[in-house]
Amino acid sequence: MNTTITLDPDTDLVAQAVRELSARTRFPVAFGGLIEDGIVSVTSIVGNRTHSLEGLKVRPERGLGGRAMTELRPRMTNDYGASLHITHDYDGFVLGEGLRTLLALPIIVNGRSRGVLYAGAWSESPIGGVTTAPAMTIADSVASELRIRDEVDRRVESMNLSTSAFTTSDREQLRESFAELRSIAGEVDEPALRERLSRLENQLLAVAGEQAPATTGAIPTVRLSPRETDVLACAALGCTNAEIAAQLGLRAGTVKAYLSTAMSKLDASTRHSAVTRARRAGLLP
Repeated sequence: MNTTITLDPDTDLVAQAVRELSARTRFPVAFGGLIEDGIVSVTSIVGNRTHSLEGLKVRPERGLGGRAMTELRPRMTNDYGASLHITHDYDGFVLGEGLRTLLALPIIVNGRSRGVLYAGAWSESPIGGVTTAPAMTIADSVASELRIRDEVDRRVESMNLSTSAFTTSDREQLRESFAELRSIAGEVDEPALRERLSRLENQLLAVAGEQAPATTGAIPTVRLSPRETDVLACAALGCTNAEIAAQLGLRAGTVKAYLSTAMSKLDASTRHSAVTRARRAGLLP
């Protein structure tokens, strides 16, 4: 029996994590949700035998999941009903499903809990590193995705995409934002989020193009690969090869190779001229 409330990308993200928990650990039941208005509403359940877990809402500090969120670390019990280390606010849900063993993993973003994932079994089941390691990896993956989404949303909200004249500081901020978005895009696997990033990058390029002074000697249409664009965007900020490598998670030699191919495509003899020609071609802000 599976239950998923699909309303938005965050809910879909939890649903995917819950499915992975069930598939990659020894626990037959998995469920979880994110915090909204101070409460975690369980939005996805996998492997349940009854409807008891549906409608579960968890407050921080209450129950096993609440304790995990408050302490910012996984909490577990082999005998949920008899545990003396948690409050039993949610016994009707958990014991109603017949769960005895329960593992709760907080989803931590920038030092605060954003939700909780659970993995459970109807019988007493030993919980060790073999089980908790992949479960924690899944929770960390959700946290990483939320952090990226938060950053994208923050930049969408804070970036003023009007056509008013830019100061030098404004333009440098735009270029830094573009470079960081390119870096974030390299970490994202979800197609929908990559598409959002692409649209935002195009908006930044469009604004920069409208504000750029008229230039002569336009170069033929050039197509850079995503990584060539990433490397050139960092180079535009004055980063060294080592700094670009650190930011993009590449080797310095790989950065050098991407720069070389970008320069070749742009018919530029130096990285600085490559950046200039890329801006004239509308490839960089």
